[in-house]
Amino acid sequence: MSIGIVTAAYIAASVLFILSLGGLNNQESAKRAVWYGIAGMALAVVATVFGPGVYNVFLILIAVAAGSFAGYYVSGKVQMTEMPQLVAALHSFVGLAAVFIGLNADLMLTSVTELRTAYGDMLIANGGVLPAAGNAMVQQIEDLTGFGKKLFTKDAVEVSILKVEVFLGVFIGAITFTGSIIAFGKLAGRVDGGAKKLPGGHFLNAGALAICLILGFMYIAGSGIWTMVLMTIVAGFIGWHLILGIGGADMPVVVSMLNSYSGWAAAAIGFTLGNDLLIVTGALVGSSGAILSYIMCKAMNRNFVSVILGGFGGASGPAQEIEGEMVATDAGTVAAQLNEAKSVVIVPGYGMAVAQAQQAVSELTQRLRARGCNVRFAIHPVAGRLPGHMNVLLAEAKVPYDIVLEMDEINDDLPNTDIVIVIGSNDIVNPAAQDDPNSPIAGMPVLEVWKAETVIVSKRGQGTGYSGIENPLFFKENTRMLYGDAKDSVNQLLATVK
Repeated sequence: MSIGIVTAAYIAASVLFILSLGGLNNQESAKRAVWYGIAGMALAVVATVFGPGVYNVFLILIAVAAGSFAGYYVSGKVQMTEMPQLVAALHSFVGLAAVFIGLNADLMLTSVTELRTAYGDMLIANGGVLPAAGNAMVQQIEDLTGFGKKLFTKDAVEVSILKVEVFLGVFIGAITFTGSIIAFGKLAGRVDGGAKKLPGGHFLNAGALAICLILGFMYIAGSGIWTMVLMTIVAGFIGWHLILGIGGADMPVVVSMLNSYSGWAAAAIGFTLGNDLLIVTGALVGSSGAILSYIMCKAMNRNFVSVILGGFGGASGPAQEIEGEMVATDAGTVAAQLNEAKSVVIVPGYGMAVAQAQQAVSELTQRLRARGCNVRFAIHPVAGRLPGHMNVLLAEAKVPYDIVLEMDEINDDLPNTDIVIVIGSNDIVNPAAQDDPNSPIAGMPVLEVWKAETVIVSKRGQGTGYSGIENPLFFKENTRMLYGDAKDSVNQLLATVK
């Protein structure tokens, strides 16, 4: 495959990636956008593997086949509820790949530099006369391919620039790798979801960053690969401690932020390898992830820099005391209320995903709408464990797009709503965000469900939820608690609702 064909394939793949990102902005075009992304990646892989200067193609194809099988197997085993932690785990692979490629690039640079130095010494010894054909060193140089050939032609300034690119790729990659592992652990419930920091907190992160910069300058000055290895360890600590210090309420932002990190790591390695498509793709992923993180922070009334530095997730003072008590109800009573209701708003959360109740909720919606009830869904920007989590679940259950509304679209209608059904949500319907300045989510815009005539909360038990924040909504006079598995509870409603 000629370089011209590879370039054309890269341009086509870039266009497909841009179309894919553009199509993800609404539910109607999202499925088509995913196929654009799949086609773009397939085209990019084929063009790269069969492009000029690529050797050991058979081994590469074996690796591609193994990776494809692993992806197929994992995608078949992972439930939709586990998708957030899968996304975090995949980000860790991108970070680890950036680290390995960066370190390998330095090893190759060292070998090529030694070869070029020896070649120069030989020329000096021969009085500038080229060695005879068949010379072993000349043959070694002629055997250089692809990246090695590019390295051999670089001058001192270009080598220094390459080292900066390697440093950035390895640094961002190491942070992405360990940070994504912690995010995976928190989302999977294997690591405490609260905000945890070692003694020293942000000063430890700042000190580790300073060490990484010093090691980076030493590496660029020629101190050797040991500086990169040590920097990888220190940067890995930064990623681990950084994400560990972010509370569960901010995990959706963390997922999109790590997505951005993985993109910038890929872009940095793209510069190292001289791969234009990797640069473009990394920049697209990095910038879109950063923009999404910023949008979500605005939706949560968070400071973007503070969130990514682990500044949130813990209370800033004593929380307000909650008055009243939780009042339980049963499916029969709720069904009777739904049969009389003219307007119903359903607020889905991670509890619905865990119970896999979206199909039952969709059927309940169809029944209520069939008798003329105005049913709508209220979606908070950070509902679930990753951006758009609830939208995906509802689309999977064939819920009509036009009744799925964002927080800003539905909040003003809640005071005129007969019944709000909250399924497995906590922080996004928590009035403490408005009433308690010491709450960890103080100032965060929330769905004001308590303004409806009646609020039904479907919840497993009386716990505080993933982020560990108590919710005064559960104690309000117009709130009733429907305890139990969300899917079982909705199925019980279906048995009675007309």
